[in-house]
Amino acid sequence: MRKPIIGVTSHVELDYKHSLSSDYIKAIIDAGGVPVILPIWLDSDVKQLANMLDGLVVTGGGDIDPTFFGEEPHPQLGIISPGRDSFEIAMINKMLELDKPILAICRGIQILNIALGGDMYQDIYSQNNETLLQHTQKATRSHLAHYVNVEENSLLAAIAGQTQFKVNTYHHQAVRNVPKPLIISGVASDGIIEAIESKEHKFVLGVQWHPEALAVNGDEIGKKIFIEFIMKC
Repeated sequence: MRKPIIGVTSHVELDYKHSLSSDYIKAIIDAGGVPVILPIWLDSDVKQLANMLDGLVVTGGGDIDPTFFGEEPHPQLGIISPGRDSFEIAMINKMLELDKPILAICRGIQILNIALGGDMYQDIYSQNNETLLQHTQKATRSHLAHYVNVEENSLLAAIAGQTQFKVNTYHHQAVRNVPKPLIISGVASDGIIEAIESKEHKFVLGVQWHPEALAVNGDEIGKKIFIEFIMKC
């Protein structure tokens, strides 16, 4: 059986250096896919790329340029890579147009939301009036830090087989307003959005945690997310 080809975006430092955690690659291979790392600066080639790929994993990394959702930089905004932002938005929109599966992780959930017209907190701690959890854990990446509460009858609930489970966490930005056809399918106990998904596509799932780091360390829900994604691809 032909294995699906999965495009994987990469972390880009100031638009000059690409890097990627091996956990993404291993999680895709373990689930039965063939990962191909995508560089930036290919905005004009997204149609060709999307036609070649069977699925897209949008990975974690640095912060997102707020001008993509109509804001100017907040004092707590970190390092951005506008070249990465524009490429990922273009790739996401083309994959959505072709209804090809997308798994968006950590920073990925945020750029997925922005690509469809949503926005985000540039810094959850200074832009939120609620008392928040620690969302950048000081522990190994395989540590399960806090709970996510999942909507019943959602894609995520079907994959996980339960509506509450623990995840790891490494972020200070988060999805804020979610546009259609996306819905919120998971939140932390403090109300921070942890998962979104599309109701109009075959498989479009964004998660705020890092299931790839959990999957390669034996976490069953992390593995199930990648297996279901690859099956849909």
